[in-house]
Amino acid sequence: MTPHSLTVDRRPAPFGIDSATPEFAWKLPNDAPSQLGYEIEVSTDSSFALHDVLWTSGRVRSTTPYGVFYAGVALRSRTEYHWRVRVHGAEGAVSEWAAASFETGLLSPSDWQADWISHPLTKKNDPRSIYLSTTIELPGDVVRARAYASALGWYRLFINEHDITGTALVPRWTPFHEYTEYQVYDTVHALRAGTNTIGIIVSEGRFRGRLGAFSLPNRYGDQLAALLQLELELADGTTVQATSDAGWTASHGRVRVADPKDGERVDLRLPELPWLQGPAEGSVSAVVVPERRRMIAESVARVEQIDQRPGTVSRTPSGKQLIDFGQNLSGVARVRLSGPEGATVRLLYSEVLASSGEIATGYLGGGPSKKDWFQRDEAILAAEPVVYTPGATIKGFRYLSIEGPADPISADDVEAIVLSTPLPAVSEFHSSDDRLNQLWKNVVWSLRSNFTDTPTDCPTRERSGWTGDIQVFGTTAVQLVDAGAYLRRYLRNLAAEQHSDGTIPPFIPSEAAPGISRNPLGFTRTSAGWGDVAVMLPWTLYQYYGDTAALRDQYASSKAWVDQLATRAARKRGIRRRLRRGVGQLERYVVDTGYHWGEWLRPGESLASEMPGNFLGRRTSVATAYLAHSARLLSRIADVLGEDADSHRYATLAENASSAWRAAFVADGGGRIGDDRQDDYVRALAFDLLEPQHRDRAATRLVGLVQQAGNHLATGFLSTPMLLDTLVNTGHPDVALSILLQTSAPSWLQAVERGATTTWETWTGYKEGEPEASHNHYAFGAVAAFLQERIAGLAPAAPGYARLRIAPIIGGGLTSAAVTIDTPFGRASSAWARDDTGAVSLTVEVPPGVRADIVFGEISTEVGSGTHRFTSNASETARSSQ
Repeated sequence: MTPHSLTVDRRPAPFGIDSATPEFAWKLPNDAPSQLGYEIEVSTDSSFALHDVLWTSGRVRSTTPYGVFYAGVALRSRTEYHWRVRVHGAEGAVSEWAAASFETGLLSPSDWQADWISHPLTKKNDPRSIYLSTTIELPGDVVRARAYASALGWYRLFINEHDITGTALVPRWTPFHEYTEYQVYDTVHALRAGTNTIGIIVSEGRFRGRLGAFSLPNRYGDQLAALLQLELELADGTTVQATSDAGWTASHGRVRVADPKDGERVDLRLPELPWLQGPAEGSVSAVVVPERRRMIAESVARVEQIDQRPGTVSRTPSGKQLIDFGQNLSGVARVRLSGPEGATVRLLYSEVLASSGEIATGYLGGGPSKKDWFQRDEAILAAEPVVYTPGATIKGFRYLSIEGPADPISADDVEAIVLSTPLPAVSEFHSSDDRLNQLWKNVVWSLRSNFTDTPTDCPTRERSGWTGDIQVFGTTAVQLVDAGAYLRRYLRNLAAEQHSDGTIPPFIPSEAAPGISRNPLGFTRTSAGWGDVAVMLPWTLYQYYGDTAALRDQYASSKAWVDQLATRAARKRGIRRRLRRGVGQLERYVVDTGYHWGEWLRPGESLASEMPGNFLGRRTSVATAYLAHSARLLSRIADVLGEDADSHRYATLAENASSAWRAAFVADGGGRIGDDRQDDYVRALAFDLLEPQHRDRAATRLVGLVQQAGNHLATGFLSTPMLLDTLVNTGHPDVALSILLQTSAPSWLQAVERGATTTWETWTGYKEGEPEASHNHYAFGAVAAFLQERIAGLAPAAPGYARLRIAPIIGGGLTSAAVTIDTPFGRASSAWARDDTGAVSLTVEVPPGVRADIVFGEISTEVGSGTHRFTSNASETARSSQ
């Protein structure tokens, strides 16, 4: 019964937290008996001597191995704490203690003694990276060392010859005007008695670098700066503090410019760490920047190297060196460069090749040259070969083209460095259809590519944290990786940037700071389906992680979004509805003003075709449906939190909005809804907006529309993730499978059969033979949830997988499917296979303390924890109810 996988704030042994009430969680071995209770102790000593124990929970009756919050005396800054847990089972059984640790950061603003420092010439018209350095003398050996660091821009920290930050891109993107994250490093290995040299390189990063669809710079300010506080304990017991201040030296160096999108410009003739060779030419005294920023500890693992991939080397038709890494990814290339000293070489990155066989650039659009400025690096060659790895930029790419007078390289000279947030994978999916397996892998790669310092739409063009993207993909993300802390962080940023009227910027962070810059797409902050992430994503975290803290933390934000939708419906009426007969008193629940993206990017639609309707208010059906849906979810959230009055109020609002939606947009008893598009029926059924007696007719019309489209989907951004589930839930799993397994466009497998290694932004990916739009968007990859929950058949039946539903769909020519997922209670799995006789076997694994509902052919039963096997004589369960 001994617990394992102990976490604090959903991270193992976190370093430098600033939570006042850390959250504890653990798991039990899958063969352990059920947990009936637990005990937790927190101490400043790993021996847990009685006088050092700060808090004990006592024995608590609970079957839940997570969501336990520290309730002891106030935690202190810079302190390592130890905690342990043991669990109680039936008949007095008690496990061994399992122990772990966590360390606090700087919990009070007064703990900071360092100054923000910069180069005196760094302004918006001087894009050069800045080099800051100093030396410190230590009279003895160091036995404990902590560096607390941050920057306005991305920084790299070096102590002596040691690279402290490594491949990390820090600090993460936040609403910098609200707060800036700092990092904590154990640097005892890098320091020694005597003279020590400290250096920091600061580049544009998300603070000053080009952001968003319009590649706008200086969104949060125009001056790069660094902050460092080094706190040391020597062998003789003395302490030393070294901080960034006016005594540091500032210069420029090898990295001339480094922008996340525009890439790096480097002079490889210059040393990487000039301060190790004495004062650099042009060195001046650093200046103190009068910053008073709110500093917060990072709550998620840093963006860093999570993998590397080799490449194959060839030549393009024009003779350029071309490296194919075989996988679309986010990161940079590490390449050994040589050639004529002083010559300039360009490294150009792309996801795809043009039909000419050359690397494609124009398909992304944007950038100062409108073609290929971003997604490239430039290097001035040195006299000797140099292994060059860009350190303050990130690309989305599969291909690398080397242009200029570089010497020929071999496969041994180059590799792709995959950069992402190192979120542990929690699931594996396999089936008898290799195309579905590849589709699942493509979704995982798109998640990895876009789960960098905030969930983004793509790693190439915009790189923005679009709310709509994570709204539709969140339910899939939490099934693929341990994304709880990561998505909590996104929601924290969202709440910080939510407008006072409850509306929400279209992407988080908003790429704007009051008094400094404005969001050019700020007018879209009213969009339904996008802003609803404030309600829907916390609910997802609750459903899959049992995370009530996320519900509570985001509750005010969730309410503000729904309240502004309701207020807009009640007080504002668009001209198109004023000219109509309307639906009487129910008009006050119809949302028909404000900008709305609508369904967005149905097959055959484009930005140009959709924008006029978005501005002219023709998305009323969509917006009103989301008011009803989010109000209903918010009522359930209020119920979980014990907010009874709110629960009743939002339930009433949901029912009134649903009634208004039906009155305004439903005709012929559900036989015609809205614009009579597939998504109209999907939304109606998935959001439970129809009267029960009208559901069958709406489902029949949806099936008819699918058949009219030749068993193709015709949904867009918002409804595609719900399409297949809706068909299954209304008794049409055969239709869902026909769409899933479709190979001609628009379909998921069309991209797979064309060699895609990630999911695409559009259903075609190419136009007249040339690539178009992003080839690494995760939104349509939400289908991976269907593969796991429906094809393999494993889904939560209660929040946090406290109860499972195992009900695989057998059909579509598949002979097997399996999924394994690490739930908050432990490992769960579902695997089925059909033999030559047509009989189907099912093997399930249920974690300790969990029960599962099994629906499998003619079998319908309930089982407890452990491994269970079933055999069904039904060769197919994917049959239409018609």
